[in-house]
Amino acid sequence: MPDLPYPADGGVTHGYLSVPGGPGTVPPPERWPGVVVIHEALGLTDGIRQHADRLARAGYLAFAPDLYLGKPWVRCVRGAIRQLKAESGPAFTMLEAARAWLASRPDCSGKTGVIGFCMGGGFALLCAPRDGFTVVSVNYGMVPAAPQHALEGACPVVGSYGGRDPMGVDPPERLERALTELGVPHDIKIYPGAGHRFMNETGPALAPLAHAARMGYQEDAAEDSWRRILKFFGEHLC
Repeated sequence: MPDLPYPADGGVTHGYLSVPGGPGTVPPPERWPGVVVIHEALGLTDGIRQHADRLARAGYLAFAPDLYLGKPWVRCVRGAIRQLKAESGPAFTMLEAARAWLASRPDCSGKTGVIGFCMGGGFALLCAPRDGFTVVSVNYGMVPAAPQHALEGACPVVGSYGGRDPMGVDPPERLERALTELGVPHDIKIYPGAGHRFMNETGPALAPLAHAARMGYQEDAAEDSWRRILKFFGEHLC
């Protein structure tokens, strides 16, 4: 499906919608739960669209908003990271608009989760205590310096991280301690042999560079992450 417009903050922006119903989709209910898919620092790439398609095949109405408004990622990533660190800004308004638009669709059950990758994982995690989201999946995303404060009142969280990620294992370990302390249902796992961005397949031309930068695709870790994500969503979103 091509990108389509949706209303956000008094204007219109675009995103990618993937609707269940293709080959291999689980049997359809009357309406599907929705999942907002938050893109990585590189923007709304084909890889993010593929993640949305995978969620649709699993029976979710998946929508990936373009937080960069169609602009090149090199012009937008710094501003997005600043908002992520500040835990506020226009990106959060756009994400809430995407969630509300998705939930209001006649083919959506009204229940919505959120999943994010890399930079988007950080945004997804900060959506956990915000109204409207039922479950969160964070994949190798930033963790707030004071997660006990930032995540108070959070919905259930499933998180996947790489043990060889350059950011280290302290963030996911800090996240798990905070969620345990807050009594939030969670499933946090660190994959020792995986690096950053291990769930995103890389084209042959960039594969050697990605591997050297500890950002290569790791099929075993990626598939296990998806198994855990879909199981967790099945428990908390359906």
